[in-house]
This record gives sequence, C-alpha cells and structure tokens, in this order.
Amino acid sequence: MSKYPPRKLILEDGQEYTGYGFGDTGDKILEIVFNTSMVGYQEILSDPSYTDQAVVMTYPLIGNYGMADEDYETDTPTIGALIVHDYNDEPSNFRSTASLSDVMCRYGIAGISGIDTRKLNRSIRDYGTRKVLITGASTPLEKGLEILRTSEVPRDAVSRVSCKAVWRSPAAADDPALRAGSASPTAANPFPFHIVLIDCGMKKNILRSLNRRGCDVTIVPWNTSAAEVRTLHPDGVMISNGPGDPTDVPQTIQTVRELLGTCPIFGICLGHQILSLAYGARTYKLKFGHRGGNHPVRDLETGKIEITSQNHSYAVDAASLEGTPLRSTHINILDNTIEGVKCEKDRAFSVQYHPESAPGPQDSAYLFDRFIDLIRESKEVSNA
Repeated sequence: MSKYPPRKLILEDGQEYTGYGFGDTGDKILEIVFNTSMVGYQEILSDPSYTDQAVVMTYPLIGNYGMADEDYETDTPTIGALIVHDYNDEPSNFRSTASLSDVMCRYGIAGISGIDTRKLNRSIRDYGTRKVLITGASTPLEKGLEILRTSEVPRDAVSRVSCKAVWRSPAAADDPALRAGSASPTAANPFPFHIVLIDCGMKKNILRSLNRRGCDVTIVPWNTSAAEVRTLHPDGVMISNGPGDPTDVPQTIQTVRELLGTCPIFGICLGHQILSLAYGARTYKLKFGHRGGNHPVRDLETGKIEITSQNHSYAVDAASLEGTPLRSTHINILDNTIEGVKCEKDRAFSVQYHPESAPGPQDSAYLFDRFIDLIRESKEVSNA
C-alpha cells in the first residue's frame, strides 16, 4: 500500500496510466519523452533542457541514492515531471541531503510511480512524443482529453530558463582537483582566455569544464545582441544547451550569425542547432528524440566511435547543409542523424551531444580542449 495518493497520466491519443503521485501534486500539461540512462536522475531532473517535459525513466528504480547538493546542473530545476516504475523514498547515500520527492515538491515538479513504464516507453518509441496530462486519478478520460485538446505546451522555455543578467565565473585552473584530466591549462594558457557563454539553459558542468581549462567565463542572457557581446571582447563564444525548438529563439540565431568569423564559436545541443540555423541550414523534430547516456556517434574525420550523452528533440537536416560553409563532422550510428558540424574558415563548430555530461561517458570531453586550441590558434594568427 503506497503512502502516496493515486495519480493518473492521460495521453492525447486516449491512453491512460494510473499510479501513485510523489513530488508536486498539481495538474500539469507537458510533452512526454523517455530517457534510457541507468544513473543520473538528479542531473536529468536539474537539466534545463527538460523544461515543460514529462520524462519517463526506462531504468526501473529511481530515488534510491537521494539528492546531493553538489550534483545539480541548475539551481532551480524546471523539468515538468518524472515518471518511474519504482520510486524509493528512503535513500542510502552519505552524500544525500534530501529525498527526490522533497526536492520535487520544492520546485513544483510532478511525479508518478507504480505504472508500467515498459509499455509507456514502447508507446513513445512507436508513436512518438505527445502531450500528456498529469492529474488526479478521479479525472474522467473525456475531461482530460478535452483539456489536452484546448491546451498547448508553452514555447518560451529558453527565455524562462536563461539568466536574467550578465555574470562572471573566473578560471579555476589553479585547483588541482578541477584541473585533473585537462592538458595543463596554466602552462599552455598563462593568461586566462575570456569566453562569452550565451545561456539558453546552461548546465553547470559546461561552465566547470571551461573554468577548469583556465577560462574566465562571462555568462549572458539568451537575447544578448552581437554588439553587446563584442563590447565584452571575448576570445571565444560558446552557445549552451537548452529546451525547445531552436526556431523559437530567432534573436539568438541572429546574434550568432553576426558573430560568425569574429572569434571561435562552439555550440552544444541547442547551441549546435542555433549555429547551424545561423549558417542557413534547417532543423526538424525527431519522432521521439535522443535521450540517454549510451548513444554511439562516429567522428567522420577519425573514424573513432564515441559513446555519448544526449538530450534533444530536434536535429539538423543533413540535406540543408549543402550550399552552406558547414560540413558534417559526426554522425549518429543508430539513425544517421547529424551529430556535429564545423566551418573551418570561421573556426566554428558544434555537436548535438553533451561532452560535459555528468554523470555520463567522458569520451567527448576533448571537444573543450579543441575549442581552447582554436582560440589559441586564432590569437596567434591575429598577433602575427
């Protein structure tokens, strides 16, 4: 007998799933997606890219190691809901400071456990992502479907999760613990490079990955103009990950378009899509997206296969790269979607996956070093 109240999922195609609610118990209208990761539910919960989404975990047991203060990817999680098979409310972990349900209550995040997540995930795989209503178990199906028909998931997610003002994060390369695994950033870079990071829903580990490589980082809101970025005199520009459709942020696309060629640029996930759009390519929505920690990606330049962490609904149209200065650098082995592009002339590149993933595979962390190398080369050319 669960101590949590009965709750219900109603999908817009009429499917119903009844389980037990934990976290926030308010009604929610969200987009339902799934994630195949076996670990990292705290990082998933706190990833801003999941704003307005109900995430179904394929791994059955969630909550067993609680929540640790050091492991959040954002200070204020904005995920819509977490849907699990078995929720554990008695975590066993010396680092845990709160239960998953307590944190979800704090931030208004709904949860449902005790449903057949295998069946639900197969439905998403076969029929794609859809709108879902999370509501009380007594809500009639007809009423739930009417609510779904007359409601839309918001499209202003980036503006809600981006920072509201410019702020700075200094280099941390003097910290040996942070520097572990990097290529001696203090020796290679005695004067810290200055990176402007356009925050479209930034994960904290992107910032840490730059700081530990000897970079001072200025974080700016998603709608910062190119002129404002130039006044900060960056050595390089990074475009972060974030939620939603990349075409919903034309201001960011225009900013990046005006910055092309002025300094090295690196885009991650949504940033990859924004960079591609800035060059004139197109994007499209995937049937059920890529979300998990085990996606194989081939580097087309080396032939090496990387195991990557991913979280996105949209992809770059490969055919649309024709006629642009971009060329594909990485491809997803599972479905042949574009996973990376670059423009050598402008020293600009991007990847669809997450080289900063925490926790997750570390195969792609070298991409931050590649960004630093591009900045170094750019400065050597300009100083010649």
